[in-house]
Parts: sequence; structure tokens; C-alpha cells
Amino acid sequence: MYKRKTFTVAESKAKYGNTLREKSFSFAVRIVKFYKYLLKKDKDLRSIYEQLLRSGTSIGANVSEAQSAHSKKDFVNKLDISLKESRETDFWLKVFHAAEIINENEFESMFKDCDEIERLLVSSIKTAKGNSIQTPNVKL
Repeated sequence: MYKRKTFTVAESKAKYGNTLREKSFSFAVRIVKFYKYLLKKDKDLRSIYEQLLRSGTSIGANVSEAQSAHSKKDFVNKLDISLKESRETDFWLKVFHAAEIINENEFESMFKDCDEIERLLVSSIKTAKGNSIQTPNVKL
């Protein structure tokens, strides 16, 4: 009888003192490990796996970059980019699940983390906009 392998990665949190940075960093590490795992399963799908790798790691990179923003507008812009990347990551996870590239457990684990980061990003963007008179035209 064939026993299907499942993929789980639990990362210890990076300690930034910032929940969004910590979660997006840990998620990026999970995405890299997930990419490596997927490649072992089927190298023919490398190009589509790379889409997930790029979007999933870009979330944390832009959150980190936002910490050095020169203005509130720049800060919100970086978080907006992170939000777009998280939504792209969400899309690829759903595609992989629907195409049966990943199983239910793999999907739920990764999707849950991505969704949590999206919620944190939306909240952070709303807060930043509320605290800034300079960025009233930026829409979610």
C-alpha cells in the first residue's frame, strides 16, 4: 500500500520584535523549504514552483524593506507590494492544491500562514494610512 508523504515545516520565529516581520520571515523560510520539497517530487514543474518561491519570499523582503522607508508613503507602498505578493502566493497555493500537486494538509498549513500574514498586512496598512496625512489617496 502506498503511503503518501506529507510536508510540514515549523520554523522557530526570528526575533525582530515585530510580529509581521517575524511571521513573514518564517513564512519565507517555509516557502524556500517547500520549494525544495516540491522539486524533489517533480522537477518538470520547476517554473511554476518558482512562481510560488518568488511571491512567497517577496512578502517578507518587502516588509523588511518597509522598515527603512523614507516616508509614510514609501512605507505604505512597500506594505502594499507585500500584500499583492501574499495574494499571488495565495493564488499559487490554491492552484497547486486544485491540481493535486499538494495535498490537503500541505495546502491548509501554508494557506493558513499566508492568510494570517495578509490580515496583518491589511491591518498595518490601514493603521499607517490612519496615522498619515500624506497618503490619503492610496487605496487597498
